[in-house]
Amino acid sequence: VSVDFLLTGGYPGDGKPKPIRFPDPSKAGIETEDYRVLSLPTLIELKLASGMTGPNRLQDLADVIALIRAKKLPESYAGELHPYVRPKYRELWRPAQQPKEPE
Repeated sequence: VSVDFLLTGGYPGDGKPKPIRFPDPSKAGIETEDYRVLSLPTLIELKLASGMTGPNRLQDLADVIALIRAKKLPESYAGELHPYVRPKYRELWRPAQQPKEPE
């Protein structure tokens, strides 16, 4: 199993400065019964910023499509996200409405 360590303040995707950064988990997380996890908007923002700028990070965009489907997120959910990633969310929202292709 490989483990990636992400540092607070780092930039997703290509590692270059952009409006989205890896947040401090103590401030961006949500407590569950057993774990502290990122909020859904933060997770989606990080996945989108990574997929938009990291040429080898297309799985992050596929993950967003899967989240849109699983959570049945509306197109208007883009308004919950940072303006930097809103256009990409809206772009991915459309294909997320199509049935998933069989594997």
